[in-house]
Amino acid sequence: MTHFLQDILRQPLELQRAINYLRGAGHRRLAEAAEAVRTARHVYLTGIGSSWHAALTAAPLFSLGGRPAYVQDASELVQFATIPSDDAVIIVISRTGRSVEIVHLLAKARECGAIVIGVTNSEDGPLAQEAQIPIVVATTFDHGISVNTYSTLAAAAGALAGATVGFFDDALTSSLSHAVAETARSVIGWQEQVADSAWFLPGSVCYFLARGSSLGSCHEARLLWEEGVKSPATAMGTGCFRHGPQEMVAEGSRFGIWIDGRSMRGQDLAVARDLRRLGASVMLIGQDIPEDAGDLVFRLPEVPSEWQFLIDVIPAQLAAERMARLSGVDCDSFRLCSYIVEDEWGLLHERVEAPKEET
Repeated sequence: MTHFLQDILRQPLELQRAINYLRGAGHRRLAEAAEAVRTARHVYLTGIGSSWHAALTAAPLFSLGGRPAYVQDASELVQFATIPSDDAVIIVISRTGRSVEIVHLLAKARECGAIVIGVTNSEDGPLAQEAQIPIVVATTFDHGISVNTYSTLAAAAGALAGATVGFFDDALTSSLSHAVAETARSVIGWQEQVADSAWFLPGSVCYFLARGSSLGSCHEARLLWEEGVKSPATAMGTGCFRHGPQEMVAEGSRFGIWIDGRSMRGQDLAVARDLRRLGASVMLIGQDIPEDAGDLVFRLPEVPSEWQFLIDVIPAQLAAERMARLSGVDCDSFRLCSYIVEDEWGLLHERVEAPKEET
């Protein structure tokens, strides 16, 4: 069994621990952070790598509650944004809080006097140490690819959004806990589906499509393909895909589509139907999906639609691990990327000075 799969299989336990923390020991910090967001004039939501995808899951929760945030990845926020010096809050998501972009962003926040809310898994990282309001979700770190550190940070960011708009209470967390428990019972069946499916074709073109909070899961799946399968993939909104990119559809191409629990279900199932008519093979992930709607259909337990992201990444993780094994690649090691990216120079860990300008 790969380390990647071991990390995936312990995910329901880590998610439940995160939910318990957010409603228990971490509730005071969560309430403090929510109040800071509610009273701020400018709110930024950011991260880098898989933590950026966790930000994408939380952004719709802020917007649905009428408190939208500026959503920009940490590298872009550091280099191409001027943060107002009056009443700005920056919600920074990072598993270790040590990535170079996060460290630089902390310095930028200090200079402009912004309040930093740090959502992290590491209590001794710069983010937890320097944030005015740290929310530290203690999670056993993954072997390599971010699995539990991704999903628990997504849970915490979602909880912050929910608390900000007044929708993170005992009734919701009870519902989420039930969904997580049902997910744990569903994993064995999902593994059997993965083992038997003809959807997996090493070397195939892979597109991932989603809407709403599941857009974070969609982009995370793309990253899992690139990190674990060592194969290129693409992720985008299902709506965006219909405005030009569908011209790439060809016989044998592979698609993974997340079906929202409430919005655009009929329309997106029609997209899946037409892709199959055009010769593509389609994996579907969602609640109450007809079993014949795709070539590989993962039916999720009941969960509030806007919180589907909490569990809908798990089938994609299982799919990535299966594809890696079929492709004969090692999903437990990185060939080029550091576990924590702590500098901004190249890909091969060799610092090359920029050429001097001629005078």
